[in-house]
Amino acid sequence: MKKAEVKSFASPDEVREFPLGKLELVTVGGATIGRATLQPGWRWATSVQPIAKTLSCEAPHFQYHVSGMLRIAMDDGREFDCKAGDISLLPTGHDAWVVGDEPVVIVDFQGMIDYARPTG
Repeated sequence: MKKAEVKSFASPDEVREFPLGKLELVTVGGATIGRATLQPGWRWATSVQPIAKTLSCEAPHFQYHVSGMLRIAMDDGREFDCKAGDISLLPTGHDAWVVGDEPVVIVDFQGMIDYARPTG
């Protein structure tokens, strides 16, 4: 590490908005970290899939769940919930949706560089 860096999601480097959600990105030390805020009713298959144009989410995720509950359905049929305080590691090939009436907030340390970025 050559120098100390401090960044804040209060002033993100980039913001991407999509139906019922937004992604704020900051780059620190060459790593891009994303904070996603997903509103009740958000589902990857309906909010992001039309942007990604893939059958399921192809972004791997290593994320800390700040609030809300997110249900994840892997392409192999496994399904589980992540709630505030959980840390999840997800390979490619999944769908996800908000469960309940509380927004989901996630900080992702791995898979947000191209997330919800329109393809050329």
